Order: sequence, then C-alpha cells, then structure tokens
Amino acid sequence: MTKVILLGATSNISHYLIPLLLKNSDLELRLFARQATQRLAQYASNPQVTLINGNWNNERDLLSAISGCDIVYLATGHFTEANQRIVQAMKHAQVDRIIIAGGLGIYDEVAGKFGIWNAQMMGDYTEIKRAAGVFDHSGLNYTFLRMAWLYNNDQHLKYKVIPKGDAFADTQVTRQAVARLIREIILTPALYERTSIGVAEPNTAWDKPSFY
Repeated sequence: MTKVILLGATSNISHYLIPLLLKNSDLELRLFARQATQRLAQYASNPQVTLINGNWNNERDLLSAISGCDIVYLATGHFTEANQRIVQAMKHAQVDRIIIAGGLGIYDEVAGKFGIWNAQMMGDYTEIKRAAGVFDHSGLNYTFLRMAWLYNNDQHLKYKVIPKGDAFADTQVTRQAVARLIREIILTPALYERTSIGVAEPNTAWDKPSFY
C-alpha cells in the first residue's frame, strides 16, 4: 500500500482529488485538516482513509501525521513558515516526496497582456516567491504546481504542463483537471521530480480568464 497524506484535505482541489484517489485500492489516505473528523465525516467508515485533526502550524501534529507516509500533498504552498515546518517534519520523518499546489507568476513567467492582468490582480509577490523558494532549496523530491486561474467544470478535464523556464500564456484550468494531474503524479511518483511545472487548460491563451 502506498500511504499518501493530504495536508489541507478540505481544500477545493482535495474535494475532487479524494474520490479520484479512492478509486485505487492500493492507496491508503491520511486526510489532515482542522476538524477533519467533522468536515470529512463522509470518509470516516472508508477502510482506505484515516482522518487526522491537526494544524500544519503545529510541528508535533505534522510529524505525527507525516511519519510512515510515502507521498505528501500540500493544498497550498503560499506560506513560508508553514512550508518550513512541513519540510522539517518530512526530513525528521524521512519522507522525501511532496506535491505542492501553488500559483503562477513566481518566476515572472506569465507572458503578454495576461501577465499584466495577473500582476495587477495578485499584487506583491514577495511572500509567495519566498514561500515557493522553501521547496526549491529543501533538498526534497518536490513537484510544485504553478496553476493557472482556477474554476470548476466537470466537462473540462484537459490540462497541459508548462516546464519551468517556458512562458506561461494560458489563463485558466479547472480544479477537476488539476486533481487528475495530482493523481497521475501520485500513481507515478517519478513524474516531474524535483521541479516546478505550470498547469493550464490548453487553448486558453487570452488576455484574462474567461470568468473575469
């Protein structure tokens, strides 16, 4: 059994990711969140699932939850101190593989009019860049997802991967599509090792996302 922990298991992407992962009987999930037993009660009786009430700002909570896992999924990588605690807990627990959900623009890679719009919407990137840098310099086997602007649509499941260093022009992607990519990496952990990748819906290279 591959043991996977979702840190932030009540997030919007986790909502789609958990059912996808449970289709694989060889995966064991630890769902970590504040009040997980209440907020994720629908999974309490599932033999593949362990619900863990915890706070990722608490080092003891993290170490206890991560110990024995094979893969960590972090629902948001935008907080420097939290990222540092997670890296420290993973090293203490001797867990190496992590997938992080983050945002685009941390390498000033967003191109054209969309880049201008994105910068105006996001404002100061200083903290987000610092937070992402924690994983760049962690020594862990990480995959950082620089996601385009997110929306929900069960019919739009396609995604494209934009390598680090390439311009980012596509504007949007569904949470359902991102969940499919995360599942693919969990099932094949050698994918996109030790790098940051852009994730976007193909053919959406517009001035801004369609829903703005």
